[in-house]
Amino acid sequence: MNRRTLFSLPLVALAATAYAGDARGFTHIVKPGETLAQIADRLYGESRLEVVLVGANALDVQGGTIIAPGMRLEVPAPGHHTVMQGETWADLSAAWLGTGDVPRAELLAGVNKGVTWIPPVEGQEIEIPAIVTYIAGDNETINGVAARFWGDPYRGWELNRYNHRGDSVPVRRGEIVLVPMTKLRLTEAGRSEARSAAERDGASGGMALELQRKADEDLPQLLAAVRYGRYAEAIAIGNRSLGGGALTHPQLATVHRALLEAYVAIDARAAAAAACAAWKSNDPGAVLDPVRVSPKIRAACETR
Repeated sequence: MNRRTLFSLPLVALAATAYAGDARGFTHIVKPGETLAQIADRLYGESRLEVVLVGANALDVQGGTIIAPGMRLEVPAPGHHTVMQGETWADLSAAWLGTGDVPRAELLAGVNKGVTWIPPVEGQEIEIPAIVTYIAGDNETINGVAARFWGDPYRGWELNRYNHRGDSVPVRRGEIVLVPMTKLRLTEAGRSEARSAAERDGASGGMALELQRKADEDLPQLLAAVRYGRYAEAIAIGNRSLGGGALTHPQLATVHRALLEAYVAIDARAAAAAACAAWKSNDPGAVLDPVRVSPKIRAACETR
């Protein structure tokens, strides 16, 4: 039996709109001499991931995987979504992974270094993992499917949980098994193509996610620079983070609070007042505790 894997969104009704506004898939034009393994290696960094390209383009429908120069290949990639006010991991899982149940909500939260009981932050850009829809052939096992896509034959139980299957239920011929490709990543070459596609469609292509993650890496350095009195360094780090744009409100609040202290320390009063205003606008719960906050910082925040 010919077997094929198809890349798709679990919510078929959303597939068209998701591709239109998201960098989840983009087109690669085959060049002379290219093979699927070479393309997978260039775009994903692993030649074995040619299986994803085969499935995404239904290349093995007729039992072969031949490609030709000029052929257009759809390249699956992680999607991205900017969190809106009030959205929970269950809401996002229901919209992007088909259901908002615990296994899928946990997977989505985990991919984004979160937990289901703490909602994502408004303005945060999250990653939506690519999902491969695998059509099983004869004599398949769930561990065999896990080995095919994840390289690990002992993770079949995870596929069972994601697909709401019982652990003792055999895989039937023709059965659809959804395989989350949570570790699927694009190389710089792949990201470049994805960004070009995203720009055409008006999406960020993951740029906001990269900036937010970079800010998370910079924040400890920023806070340490303030703590140890390296104010010029703190100001440079803070303004670099702000210059990238796309930060979440909590990130902005942290940066502006640190800049407030640094500007006060170098007696840059106007900049300190502006930093305080920005801090308060991004943190509704901002408090100037008279016991813990210096009079100079409180005075800067009282400047009109």
